Amino acid sequence: MTATQIKGWCPGAYRPMMAADGLVMRVRPAFARLTAAEVLGLCELARRYGQPGLEVTNRANLQIRGVAETDHDTVLQALGDLGLLDADPAQESRRNILVSPFWQTGDLTQSLTGALLSRLSDLPELPAKVGFAVDCGPRPLLRGDSADIRLEQGANGLILLADGATAGRAVTQDNAITALIEMAHWLSERITPDQRRMSGVRTGNALPHAWCNATPRSPGPAPCIGPVPLGALVGCAFGQIDADAMARLIEAKAIAAVRLTPWRSVLLENADMPEGTDFVTDPADPVLHVNACVGAPYCASATVSTRDIARRLAPHIDGTLHVSGCAKGCARRTPANVTLVGRDGAFDIVRDGTAADDPNQRGLDPHDLITGAPFFQ
Repeated sequence: MTATQIKGWCPGAYRPMMAADGLVMRVRPAFARLTAAEVLGLCELARRYGQPGLEVTNRANLQIRGVAETDHDTVLQALGDLGLLDADPAQESRRNILVSPFWQTGDLTQSLTGALLSRLSDLPELPAKVGFAVDCGPRPLLRGDSADIRLEQGANGLILLADGATAGRAVTQDNAITALIEMAHWLSERITPDQRRMSGVRTGNALPHAWCNATPRSPGPAPCIGPVPLGALVGCAFGQIDADAMARLIEAKAIAAVRLTPWRSVLLENADMPEGTDFVTDPADPVLHVNACVGAPYCASATVSTRDIARRLAPHIDGTLHVSGCAKGCARRTPANVTLVGRDGAFDIVRDGTAADDPNQRGLDPHDLITGAPFFQ
């Protein structure tokens, strides 16, 4: 096993990130799918070595947090035994692929994802946050989620799309992955210390004309919590999954597999909607419109607790709410109708902006926010 590495903005399993409560270890399941045995194994690892839960990330990965440094190699070995770890750490770091969770066996999304997985060694070295989306259903569903290079169905067939571009490159199933690798090398050669993602690199570097001649399709509607053709789509408040609750559900319902989404939800294959309060099953639940980071005391950058306040304020916000433990805004990069930013044990308020924007109000006591005064005046 490799020595623990605790620095970096995008944790993996081999290279975890140190937080106030211990190491954060991220698992990147192939095809965003985990068998029941794999999920149960992860739940047991979380209970034994970390916080008693799992976190679904906006890259459709799972995180175990709170792992002691002395347990890192033990957890790595267990992940390898579950089949959830690449033998080569370099391969694991490149397997940053966001997959539409509604793929079906043999369709374009599954086939192209498999083809990309088989050619990871052909990709150039890229910053840890650079990723790819394979989203080849009737209409793209991942356009609003983090990816630098996207494979989608365009207006007249399959296209390769640089993130944020208004037109793409027409490709076929046979040449799509080769074209994706070519675009990844183009990106790698133009990355600078200040511009490390496709959207920024494109501002100073025009894409080749041949990559901008295919019209994308408009995105499909956001998937809704509830029954779906492949099973049941259930929400996870703030991306959190209670390990005991997940294990009980899998065993009680004999669920064969779980698919992860970037929308703080999971798809339970061939299952009915569960009962109880362990998961979000009501599409009108206000918590679905709230983003909140882990906050204090789990993050060293945060000086405020976040998720309790977020849950209590959710029913009172008309629109989206983001509660951030600090100005980094890790839980949400895009503007929210209301953003609360922790600072020195209090909250600043940003309206229609992000955690990095100048606040409209400063220094509000968390108790005053919970009770509604002066926040809702």
